[in-house]
Amino acid sequence: MDFIPNTDRNREEMLRAIGVGSLEELFADIPPEARLGRPLRLPEPMSELELQQHMLDLADRNAHLGHLVCFAGAGIYDHYIPAVVDHVISRSEFYTAYTPYQPEVSQAVLQSIFEYQTMICELTGMDVSQASHYDGATALAEAGLISCNTTGRRHIVVSATVHPEYRRVLHTYAAGADLKVTEVPYRDGVTDLEALERALADDPACLLVQHPNFFGCLEPVQEMSGLIHRRGGLFVVAASPISLGLLAPPGSYGADIAVGEGQALGNAPSFGGPTFGYFAVTEKLVRRLPGRVVGATVDSRGQRGFVLTLQTREQHIRREKATSNICSNEALNALAATVYLAMMGKRGIREVAELCLKKAHYARDAITSLPGFAPAFGAPFFMEFAVRCPCSPADLVKRGTARGILPGVALGRFYPELEDCLLVAVTEKRSKAQIDALVKVLEGCA
Repeated sequence: MDFIPNTDRNREEMLRAIGVGSLEELFADIPPEARLGRPLRLPEPMSELELQQHMLDLADRNAHLGHLVCFAGAGIYDHYIPAVVDHVISRSEFYTAYTPYQPEVSQAVLQSIFEYQTMICELTGMDVSQASHYDGATALAEAGLISCNTTGRRHIVVSATVHPEYRRVLHTYAAGADLKVTEVPYRDGVTDLEALERALADDPACLLVQHPNFFGCLEPVQEMSGLIHRRGGLFVVAASPISLGLLAPPGSYGADIAVGEGQALGNAPSFGGPTFGYFAVTEKLVRRLPGRVVGATVDSRGQRGFVLTLQTREQHIRREKATSNICSNEALNALAATVYLAMMGKRGIREVAELCLKKAHYARDAITSLPGFAPAFGAPFFMEFAVRCPCSPADLVKRGTARGILPGVALGRFYPELEDCLLVAVTEKRSKAQIDALVKVLEGCA
């Protein structure tokens, strides 16, 4: 068909064809107060060269991690990503791939997912992993639903040290399923065990904790596991995957479900997404796993192959009787994690975790040596910590950003009682010189 320019005559012909006499008549159902009332303020047309430069100029108005030294965390972290990660996930057979329902033409994607599941199980010490979840928040909320469906109970207990946005997602899920959610307060940066015992008195379906928690502190997970299991509930742990290079895996201290945000495994912070959530369970819960599961099998010739399995749990098969409404996964993000984990290996992940730990402790010691600064909590921490400040943390963030350093996250946004606290994250990317520069920025507040 020939291209027809958008002229007044063509517009009149189109209006006549649909049975209206004018543009005003066409839009008559739109209330006047909702209309723009003026022409669109569009710039003059540009050449390709001019447009590229214009877009670069607009992009340069944004502050990004190419310009800023980042000590902000709170769930999304600035870790190093080996070049091979982006090289592999940029291959067209991966970034154009969609749902692998036809195994005969999807072996590459299915195998990459199978390898991902295997690595997540090795990392977490759990028996079975699914193909990945939308993000850490939805994985945790879905774990709560599974716990209720498994135990037949309608009550979820979650620690207040779990990421605030994760808890908001959990409340949203619970409201739709008519479930009760109880939040347990914290003491000195970790879950208050006395308050927890009281919350567990009516035998809830599960206990949801984060380890390390939102403040970066290490929870007493071994004791918490015993408390909920004595009540017949499930223990759900949202664990930082990088921390598992050093810390005991959830499977070793009795977690029934291990979930978490996988962004730290080879995925860029971007603007908070896209990311992926990992989700792993003990063998007894395998048929309740949400999302897809890839399994290894053999074909009619005895050759190894990969297929989607246990699909009778899923929404597209069982409709309203499904285990979950989640029947998809974040395949490309999970592939990035697979390449990252394969590249780093067990020794590499441990080294990254050790660097994060040591650099974070050096940073906290240096910051809290400044007059007016003090640790917010006394609990042990991994790579993130909160400090009390003698001036506004929000002002500190603005001041540091202007000097090319993002000092952290003001905690008052999430916890009003911590209005004077700054949450600082130190990854393996931060050098001693950068940490010392952060201290200099904070020194002006002391």
